[in-house]
Amino acid sequence: MSEDRDRKPRRDSARPERPRPSVRAERQQPESARPNWQQLVERTRDPNREKSPVIPDSITPDDIDLGVRVQLKTLTPENAEMVARHLAMVNLLIDQDPDLAHKHALAAARRAGRIAIVRETVGVTAYTVGDYTLALRELLAHRRISASNDQIPLIVDSERGMNRPDRALKMAREVDRKKLTPAVRVNLAIVTSGARLDLGENELALAELEIPELNPAKVFSYSPPLFRAYADTLEVLGRKEESKKWIDLAARAELALAGTPEEVLQVIEEIEIPKLAERPVRASSDDAPRKPFDRSSSGNRDSNKPRRGFDNPGGERRGAPRGR
Repeated sequence: MSEDRDRKPRRDSARPERPRPSVRAERQQPESARPNWQQLVERTRDPNREKSPVIPDSITPDDIDLGVRVQLKTLTPENAEMVARHLAMVNLLIDQDPDLAHKHALAAARRAGRIAIVRETVGVTAYTVGDYTLALRELLAHRRISASNDQIPLIVDSERGMNRPDRALKMAREVDRKKLTPAVRVNLAIVTSGARLDLGENELALAELEIPELNPAKVFSYSPPLFRAYADTLEVLGRKEESKKWIDLAARAELALAGTPEEVLQVIEEIEIPKLAERPVRASSDDAPRKPFDRSSSGNRDSNKPRRGFDNPGGERRGAPRGR
């Protein structure tokens, strides 16, 4: 019996062993066998995606206001630099080449679509080129992000541009006008008056313009367009003598704001914008000469281009939004 106790149990050689996973075999699995969470990380490039417009080398982030650059702090330094340069190009081109300015705004939005100032810029440029659907979408997004009503005149006028004057008036009524700045309040009155004219409510259109800012004794930057809108509405009502009076007041207000001819100094800047197809291929050597950035005088934008609503939406400067 002692021999039985000392005898060790024998392993059954017929019992199959459990297969062990091969690490090398896992590594040799095809690309399609990767987990879904790894495949989601991959980004596919759209070959039909529009290329960003070229920016001259002389345009830097310092060409935009400090308040705008602060809003871009949430981006990476490289991305913030490119977005700032695109916004700077919008400021330079909005009056001379609105279509190209709009392309720069869209390029900035592709890089920083969640930044309020970028959405606002796209909305303003879209409005300028007549894309009222895009303008409305972007300006509403800007208001949702920033909780600002500074662009409510453009929002209302975009509804007019889409042939929806009733909805335009509804959106205008949703805003407390007492909390708006005088310039925004004046522009809102102008576009709501236009919406009333679209509906044939001519008397109400005149009443929309009769606000405290309609005061010829005190002239501000928003006074001339308000006086002219009031004159146009009076002419629609057949009150031509009164209309001539307000047209004259508008001309005198513009003269007073411009100052005497000796005091007026107009600085016009021309920038040579390189085209994407003509972009030079840089040599590998650092000794290749670079084309200088040309700055000289140029003419103004064609004043015959039709505009809707008003000339100076939301402030004293028509163009890309600047820092608050």
